[in-house]
Amino acid sequence: MKRCFAYIRVSTVKQGEGVSLEAQQEAITRFASQHNLSIIQWFEEKETAAKRGRPQFNKMVRELRNGRAHGLIIHKIDRSARNLADWARIGDLADAGIDIHFATESLDFRSRGGRLAADVQAVVAADYIRNLRDECIKGMNGRLKQGYYPFRAPIGYLDNGRARPKTLDPLRAGLVREAFELYASRRHSLRTLHAELQKRGLTNRQGGKLTLRGLETILRNPFYTGVIFIRRTGATFQGNHEPLISANLFQRVQDVKAGKAGPKVTRHNHLYQGLFRCGACDGPMVPERQKGTVYYRCQRRDCITKTVREDQIAASIRSCLANAQLTEQNARDARLAIRGWVAERKNQNDDQSLVLRESNLHSRKARLTDALVDGMIEREDYKERHKALVLEEQILREERAAFASLDAKAENLHSVIELTKNLTQGHDLADRQQRRAIVEMATSNRTVTGKKVCIEPQDWLQGLKSISAVPSGEPSRDRDRTINEIIHGIPSIQQ
Repeated sequence: MKRCFAYIRVSTVKQGEGVSLEAQQEAITRFASQHNLSIIQWFEEKETAAKRGRPQFNKMVRELRNGRAHGLIIHKIDRSARNLADWARIGDLADAGIDIHFATESLDFRSRGGRLAADVQAVVAADYIRNLRDECIKGMNGRLKQGYYPFRAPIGYLDNGRARPKTLDPLRAGLVREAFELYASRRHSLRTLHAELQKRGLTNRQGGKLTLRGLETILRNPFYTGVIFIRRTGATFQGNHEPLISANLFQRVQDVKAGKAGPKVTRHNHLYQGLFRCGACDGPMVPERQKGTVYYRCQRRDCITKTVREDQIAASIRSCLANAQLTEQNARDARLAIRGWVAERKNQNDDQSLVLRESNLHSRKARLTDALVDGMIEREDYKERHKALVLEEQILREERAAFASLDAKAENLHSVIELTKNLTQGHDLADRQQRRAIVEMATSNRTVTGKKVCIEPQDWLQGLKSISAVPSGEPSRDRDRTINEIIHGIPSIQQ
């Protein structure tokens, strides 16, 4: 009686819970009994045969090559392999003298005709898988073009079944948003952010510990802005799910990750790290502590700028904030101007600047497609540029939504006005992190030349004062343009 191995397989673990494996086992047992074969070991697999690398299949092939059995019984050809590489390995076993049997197919694998018939069926099985794969890809691309994400929802979203958009996870969405905000603040490295989010309770989909790689995957996924990006193909689609963060916030995070926004964190966490540059050579002013005093130093030896004390920088910042803050009269004038601006805007149908920007964006997308069709750019370059344009389109969409909520904009501006009436006091009373945030929000062009510290107020601060300087009887065109510039440049107080 010949000693044989028996191999049974289903494509998924879920299928393994049914009766398919039992049915295969019964058929193989019956076949062995009828042909006087002895089954000495069963190999059970719960993986698709379309791909190579099945562990039980590989183990079985090794054991057969080592002479552990004289034959192999399989339920049918498509249970053994649906890719030609593994089918070739079965053919190699037959060439080495191993008897190959199929329990439900009357094929004599030892004859030329039987081997040919089996090869034809194996090719048909492989082609079936290719066709199935193509149809699946076609269906997924159709869903993606409709804005549906046909894969598992990322952390912070929930799956709702086929042809339904992902929805925000009430348990994790807020924590994912905080992850982006904290990283964009540059107060955290990836590791310190990971530790902070663990304290706050962010977990993976299964409720287990979120890994460092998992956090990095979250921070680079534009899905949270409402944009679907398929990393394997490089294709980008506009999703129909609710965005969790703004495209601007996502872009700030990518800039920090790429090192375009200055250092994220230092060992001593110096207050003005990354905020000042040398006015002579444009190099960064790097902090260092000497005998209890913090100095900011230009790293170029031949530069005229050497060092400046942190308390001197703090005094210059306070002076800049004092000059920039609004008086009570400035604040009243600015509030009146904003109310008039809102009233006028509500009588208009659209913001012409947004219309022009949207038209320009559509033209750029069309030119990019033409460049690809004409062979002027490579497909990989096209995918990268198209992704950037889709993100830019999302930013415009957010601005359009913000334009529709003029009252909310006006409320934000009123909050800013109140803040700018007490800039110096707010700076003095704030903790270190809040103080740094005020400096970033309210100042620009921060340089040190020689021993002189130069700081300018942000454009939106100067704009507020210019609004209040416009006489009430003057035309509103300049005032409208100034308010628009303030809105686009000002940080939201709610963020």
